[in-house]
Amino acid sequence: MAIAFPFSAIVGQDEMKLAILVAAVDPGIGGVLVFGDRGTGKSTAVRALAAMLPPMKATVGCRYNCDPAAAPGACDQCATLKAGKATVKSHSVPVPVVDLPLGATEDRVVGALDLQRALADGVKAFEPGLLARAHRGFLYIDEVNLLEDHLVDLLIDVAASGENVVEREGLSVRHPARFVLVGSGNPEEGELRPQLLDRFGLSVEVSTPKDLPARIEVVKRRDAFERDPVAFTAAWAKEDAKIRKRIVAGRALLPRVVVSDAVLEHTARLCMALGTDGLRGELTVMRAARALAAFEGDDAVTLAHVKRVGPPALRHRLRRDPLDDAGSSVRVERALADLPAA
Repeated sequence: MAIAFPFSAIVGQDEMKLAILVAAVDPGIGGVLVFGDRGTGKSTAVRALAAMLPPMKATVGCRYNCDPAAAPGACDQCATLKAGKATVKSHSVPVPVVDLPLGATEDRVVGALDLQRALADGVKAFEPGLLARAHRGFLYIDEVNLLEDHLVDLLIDVAASGENVVEREGLSVRHPARFVLVGSGNPEEGELRPQLLDRFGLSVEVSTPKDLPARIEVVKRRDAFERDPVAFTAAWAKEDAKIRKRIVAGRALLPRVVVSDAVLEHTARLCMALGTDGLRGELTVMRAARALAAFEGDDAVTLAHVKRVGPPALRHRLRRDPLDDAGSSVRVERALADLPAA
């Protein structure tokens, strides 16, 4: 198994790392979109975080790695395994990170008839696809803005429902498919469809470091990792362990973090000032701020948390303003500056 670059060893790109950490604490935020230059550590950060997370408990015998503590829900296998039983066997499995390649067929993504079993045994069996493998983990799409339209529509449906429904070739299968959707791309190669863009909870902009010492440090660390991945990973293991501990503690604290009416009012005023459509902006800011507070060990959300998650939560939800040629990030920063001091 390939060794992932340590998350704590990534130089700079603070907003990207923050967004991924917040999504790790609360996957319900809706995923992370990372747009920017090539070679800026987008895919490295996703794989590094997944490798750093503690293993998750999964039900033995369930091909979708469902949580043994959860109700069966949409998983027929778990319903069968748990029928009449107080407990089921569980084991620890790594958090999955599944790549969705641009050339993937729909059958590969959603799953299809298992041809080998059909031909050998005459049995109609379901062969799970990439969505099944990504359940409870990360689904990573590089160059997401180049994804084919029919796959975009499919992902929108699954992201909204949390389950994958396959009706084809005499099969009728429904299984859970909840994952953190992470997309990356270069804006010069085209824009993302608004329907999919709106499904991402957080949107991050990354760029090539302009600071000379930072560029040198990136090259030094990457070179050291490629020369001896084991030794380099061991050198950063302690720092990764600290982040892992904060994520686990943040998940435990999350249900108890309080969001006051005053903070909600400022959040709503912020979204109204920016003219965001619907209420998804307020909901995302609230969830992201709460996850950030939990990650930092705070039991209440403050305006400081809101100001830190405001740009990634709102910059991709703004309408184009023909009278304002400033970028969306600048517009969000201006609106945040009008909020009271934290």
